[in-house]
Amino acid sequence: MSGSVDLETLVKQPFELLAEIERRSRQALSGQSGSAMPAEWVGVGFRIGEEQFVASREHVREVLMLPDDMTRVPGARRWLLGIANLRGHLLPLVDVKLLLGSGRTTLRRTTRVISVNHREIPAGLVVDEVLGFRRFMDHEFTDVWPETVVRCDRFLTGAYQRNDDTWPVFDLFDFVESNLFLRAAAD
Repeated sequence: MSGSVDLETLVKQPFELLAEIERRSRQALSGQSGSAMPAEWVGVGFRIGEEQFVASREHVREVLMLPDDMTRVPGARRWLLGIANLRGHLLPLVDVKLLLGSGRTTLRRTTRVISVNHREIPAGLVVDEVLGFRRFMDHEFTDVWPETVVRCDRFLTGAYQRNDDTWPVFDLFDFVESNLFLRAAAD
């Protein structure tokens, strides 16, 4: 089966049909197919203060409204807003802007919680607004981005540039695994 085979001709030959599908899949993955789609990256856009960022969609479990009830944690730093019970799971809520030393997030109708999809560290990151999914082509990626006001450059892994908009990529896993984040107890 060296040439392109019509799959309908293989309907009564299941083994050959699977072999042809596998061959086409491998060809598409290796980029040999003439109709290969350009590579795309999908992230979740959000705003901290007046700056926009994007995080890998694999790092985001879900986006939530700010819960009405949360329990303060005695002896915790001010940026740990409290613990909330979300569908039977306890989730620590963290004011990202305050943790980064850029002032408190003003709680508004647009304020959202990004639940981080980390296996070992449950965290709800409170941000000013979630802007939805953002799709970028690989050629829009850059290793250069403007310095941020919210002082999060050490958690940025690049940026996507489209027209005049720059979307720095905020690595949520690096953020929640950092010593800055893990030191929630007040001094």
